[in-house]
Amino acid sequence: MSGISQRTIRQIAQVTTLATALLAGVVQAADWPQWCGNDARNAVSEETQLPASFLPDPAPADAPSTGPTHLKWKLRLNTHAYGGPVVANGKIFIGTNDREAGGSIVALDEPTGRPLWHLNIPRMLTEWKDFNYDDLSLGVCSTPALNDHRLYVVTNRDEMLCLDPDGLTHTAEPDVARLIAGSQQPPMTTDSSAVGIVWRFDMIMEKDVAAWPQDAADCSVLVHGDHVFVSPSNGVNRGHVVVPHPDAPSLIVLDKRTGRLIARDFEQVGHRLFHGEWSSPALGEVNGKSLVFYGAGDGVCYAFDPVPAAPAIEGGPGVLKCVWHFDVNAAAKRSGAYKNNPTGPSEAIATPVFYRNRVYLGVGQDPRHGQGRGALACIDATGCGDLTAKGLVWVNTDIDRSLTTVAIHDGVLYTADFSGRIFALDADTGRELWRHTTDGPIWSSPLVADGKVYVGTDTGVLWTFAASRELKILGETHLDSPISTSPIIANGVLYVMTQRWLYAAVAAANTP
Repeated sequence: MSGISQRTIRQIAQVTTLATALLAGVVQAADWPQWCGNDARNAVSEETQLPASFLPDPAPADAPSTGPTHLKWKLRLNTHAYGGPVVANGKIFIGTNDREAGGSIVALDEPTGRPLWHLNIPRMLTEWKDFNYDDLSLGVCSTPALNDHRLYVVTNRDEMLCLDPDGLTHTAEPDVARLIAGSQQPPMTTDSSAVGIVWRFDMIMEKDVAAWPQDAADCSVLVHGDHVFVSPSNGVNRGHVVVPHPDAPSLIVLDKRTGRLIARDFEQVGHRLFHGEWSSPALGEVNGKSLVFYGAGDGVCYAFDPVPAAPAIEGGPGVLKCVWHFDVNAAAKRSGAYKNNPTGPSEAIATPVFYRNRVYLGVGQDPRHGQGRGALACIDATGCGDLTAKGLVWVNTDIDRSLTTVAIHDGVLYTADFSGRIFALDADTGRELWRHTTDGPIWSSPLVADGKVYVGTDTGVLWTFAASRELKILGETHLDSPISTSPIIANGVLYVMTQRWLYAAVAAANTP
């Protein structure tokens, strides 16, 4: 075996255990190639020897040694960072904003954090009246996904891009004129002006989708088999009164090799949605059959058969068949007006999490709407039809509006709400085990690894707790700006991305 690298040998040895772990929704010591690390969207890793905290700045060379800072490296970003990070094949991929271009997809060298390439995505410019999208300088909000040496990501223009992560060997800036939407501008084509772009699907201009996104496109895609599952982020108009395109789908399926539209749902969520659709799909195997789960803009969790049915209309896309649906607001008895109602219903922004034949999903609203009552539901995923009553395992209404995707380990569920509270619940009963109130709102989702739970806050604090049924704070890391994304772990490194910096931290034993 002299011709095989040590890295290759380790990868071969990990194949069986890694495959088993991924089916259970748990990530072993390895890459972190997608949102939450796995299809089940349960952000739990089996990695060990991780720091409970770290110092955000390296010590000056002439300063007396006070022990390791645990900081491996840090990288300055722009002003907003919502997409990623993910780690795969020796590279880190993130989505950020760019003050001049609008959005940017960036690749970094995993060991050093050195930038390798970036793809700038110009802002969405249209003459459409009452269009309220891509004007907050948020940039690319989708966490990329790497599958079969292709990178899949939703841009700030509500495009689905498939990229060759090795083809973008230098800064690539596609022709801006090709990217400006509207009847007078042609769509961008895959040619020499778009280096490394394998295919592009415009979810606004494509007639069988025709989404009208609100504020931002946040979906982090799910790649399953030969298909890509993605939400077009449909929403209301600038006046927040009308849904201009109510017949647009909540979830579509694309061929991962060509970008061809394969199927879409026909649940007509657009006729019931409150504000927008910003959730991401998840996948689980229920009684030997795969299901795709999605939290929609009407506060309902939908389970779809991932194998598309025949088109409902000749020549149209196939149909994503709904197996069951569950109304979180109805289960929590949240009703009445949506706007300016702190006790009313909410959409689903968090991602559903699949764990042991159950799905866990909370509801919340745009953070600019402030605090309000929310709910977190546990759903028996083995049924069919309307599960709002018959599929309810438990619902916790003590949790306020939440953007947080839960993490579950050893029967304990960890979550947070926008009010700034972090909870541990019994995953079987929903009973509260402990809570901790922080000093600011929480957008981030928890990560569980090495007996620790990591959660970031909008005040820039990374909290670390013991992964336990009892409250124990292990560390606080005070960083430079809000933490809007979720921490990840890949190959022994803890990555935390704030609005302005990406930090890579390691255990003391691994500190250079």
